[in-house]
Amino acid sequence: MSVEAIEQGVAAMGAPLPAGAAQRMEQHLQLVEKWNRVHNLTAVREAAQMVVIHVLDSLTLLPHLGGARRVVDVGTGAGFPGIPLAIARPEVSFTLLDSSHKKCSFLEQVRAELGLKNVQVVCERVEQWNPGRTFDVVVSRAFADLAEFVEQAQHLVAPGGRMLAMKGVYPFDEIARVPATHRVAGVEELRVPALDAKRHLVLLEKAA
Repeated sequence: MSVEAIEQGVAAMGAPLPAGAAQRMEQHLQLVEKWNRVHNLTAVREAAQMVVIHVLDSLTLLPHLGGARRVVDVGTGAGFPGIPLAIARPEVSFTLLDSSHKKCSFLEQVRAELGLKNVQVVCERVEQWNPGRTFDVVVSRAFADLAEFVEQAQHLVAPGGRMLAMKGVYPFDEIARVPATHRVAGVEELRVPALDAKRHLVLLEKAA
């Protein structure tokens, strides 16, 4: 059922996926459901809701990755948006960053079971993680407010790279508090099939 719902949602979004991608995304959701019985990975527990709120919401980022080769998902939690994006874009390297050992153990299980060779899991606090490399895109979904996201994750952005923050309603107050080191390059409304809630993407760049 989840596979069909994912495929229908993706078709409505006009975002083509590689062969077998919807099946792998369903596997991810099945693992989330299984682990949720013991560990509180996500408050969303009903399968149909997870397809919309987690998978399709994550996939709205696809057009905004551009030609990125290296992406880091900060505060990835149960792997959203990182896992669906990694399945959809196997040619891109994704790093999933979270400070929770429980969630990182789950992500390692997902990576192994789904055979995601383009995924790396890192269990660190973002502000303390210095990987010795930078990323074309640094993304967050419900991680922190914009100012905190910029302050804690700006060292991970490659020259000319972008920070993408997924938000609900238009974040007027958060935008007003963005540090002077960065500028808001745009705010785009995200349209998620079957989701009756406002979603926005804030694009942040280093100020000139």
